[in-house]
Formats: sequence, structure tokens, C-alpha cells
Amino acid sequence: MEPPSGPASRRHVPWSRLLLAGSLLNFWTPPTATQLTVETVTPLAAEGSDVLLLAHNMTKNTLGYAWQRGERVDNAQLIASYRVDTNATTNGPAYSGRETLYPNGTLLIRNVTQRDTGSYTLLVTKNDLQTEIQTGHLHVHPVLPTPVITSNNSNPREHEDTVVLTCGAETQNTSYMWWINSQSLPKGTRLELSEDKRTLTVVAVTRNDTGPYVCEARNPVSVSRSDPFTLDVLWRENSRALGVGAITGIVIGVLLVLTLLAVLGHLIFLHRYSGIPRCCSCPRLTLVLEEGHPILHFRPGSPGPPHFPTDILSRPQFLPHLVLTCGSFLNTVLIYFVI
Repeated sequence: MEPPSGPASRRHVPWSRLLLAGSLLNFWTPPTATQLTVETVTPLAAEGSDVLLLAHNMTKNTLGYAWQRGERVDNAQLIASYRVDTNATTNGPAYSGRETLYPNGTLLIRNVTQRDTGSYTLLVTKNDLQTEIQTGHLHVHPVLPTPVITSNNSNPREHEDTVVLTCGAETQNTSYMWWINSQSLPKGTRLELSEDKRTLTVVAVTRNDTGPYVCEARNPVSVSRSDPFTLDVLWRENSRALGVGAITGIVIGVLLVLTLLAVLGHLIFLHRYSGIPRCCSCPRLTLVLEEGHPILHFRPGSPGPPHFPTDILSRPQFLPHLVLTCGSFLNTVLIYFVI
């Protein structure tokens, strides 16, 4: 039986002609009750994951459809096309081997990379050669590795050097945060963050700036923190300040010892010789100079103070170290040993 004369069946229309017709009818798509939409699952994808581009509200009288890279119909950017009547899939120039086109119009992209970021356009051709076009968008972000803090100076000198700390390798769409001693950075003029907060500058480091420092890198699909980093700040002791402090401490210590010895001697003398009369009023006690040396005499026949060595001032070995004080305080004679 010969085929009937008349127009050829639409089933034998080459797919390239359908794409051309779709591009020509691109700007004239009559309104439909349900609008074709494209959903990206997920729109923010981690590198290495799988992504679905879902076609919603697909019409039943569909002749075929095609997915392309970019926001416009371009055969050079064709990923794959599907003919409903023949159940045939044809790969295009933009096919990478990781794409799968399903009969329901869904496009699967496996193991996405950052190069897959961009727009994807779905072209639906109906049986009457009318077309619908809808575009979806995909953003692929890397999974951030553990950042490493690096320093421009491994042994900064206190009050002299400025240190620049850098958080990990630079990546796009990444934000950074810093902590020091497990706390957020204090406000101060010596701590400066770069505009992207990836670098931290410590001006004129001190020994209190040793850290530890921790930085965090964050993007829409991952968060990663660095290991603690500690600065090795070198400093020199201030010899002048330490000398003054040491001398002051020694002087204070010596004065305390002398004061304690003097008070102790005073108390012992008061306890043992509290009965000695006042020098100025006691007729038995006379202080004279013999050959330039002070000699303490008691009047003959007069007993000296109890247990008092009456010739103590005449002993040469004691003369450089004794001071005799005679006064009315408790009617005592005070003898101080001078150290």
C-alpha cells in the first residue's frame, strides 16, 4: 500500500529543523494555562555532587525537548535533545558525558564542577511546532578544605615588627572570621582586617599577642576552621627598669632588716635594763672622754645596773659599733649596736 499523498508526517521531520523552528518561534509563545518552569535541585551545589534540573508543567502534546547551556537557543551549546515519538536521545556539542536526559524532561548532571556554574535553557517543541522556553540557574561551590594560617614573620620582635596573618587559600564567594584566645577579635587600633577579612594585621606586636589564633572559612555549601596558630614573639628584658626595681627591692629589704634589728635590740635592752636611771639625773653615772674615747664610769662604791657591763665603752672592739643615748625615756640608757 502506497502512502497517501499530501504533507509528510511530522514524525519524519529532522530534529535539526525542529530546533531551527524553535529558534524562529522563540519570540512568539502563546500564553498557556500552566507556565513551564525549571527547578534546580539544588541551586547552590557542592562541587562533586549531583544536580537535577526539573521540568514542571510540561505539555502533553510534546514533540520533543532539548537542554542547552546559556540563556538562549544555540545549537552550538546543545547538551542533549529528546524525541518523544521515537524515544531517541541525541547528544550535542556541549555534552560532557556526565549528563542524562530523562523522558520526563529532567536533566541530571553528575559530579558537578565549578565550570558547570551558569544558566541552562529548556526548549520544548509541541506537535504544532510551537515552542516554550524556560531557563534555570546553577551555582557550584567548592567544598572548603581546612584553612591554614600563615604568617609573614615567624619570629616577630616585640614593639618593633608588624605581623600579617593570612587565612587559607583565596576562593570565590568565601567569607572569613577570626578568633584570638577563643574569643572574637577585640576592638583596637593594632588589629586590622582586610576588606575581605582574609588577612589580619597585628601592628607592633607585644608578648600579649601570641594567640592562639583561629580563622574560619565559610561559603554557601561548607564551613571549615583552621588549627590554632600561636605567634612566637621575641622580647628583651628592660635592664634599666629591672635594675631600678632590683635596687629598690634591696634597699627596702635592708631597711626592713635594720629596723627590725633596732626594734628588737631596743626591746631587749628595755627588758633587761629597765632599772637604769636617767643619765642626766643619775649621780652614779658619768660619761667622760679619756684619750678621745667615751668612757662610762660609775661612782666608786655605787653598784652598776643589773647585768650591765660597766666597762663596755672602754672596750676598743665595741667602740666603732656602739652609740650611747641618754635621755628621760623610761629612765633608760640606750645602747645601739651599729651594723
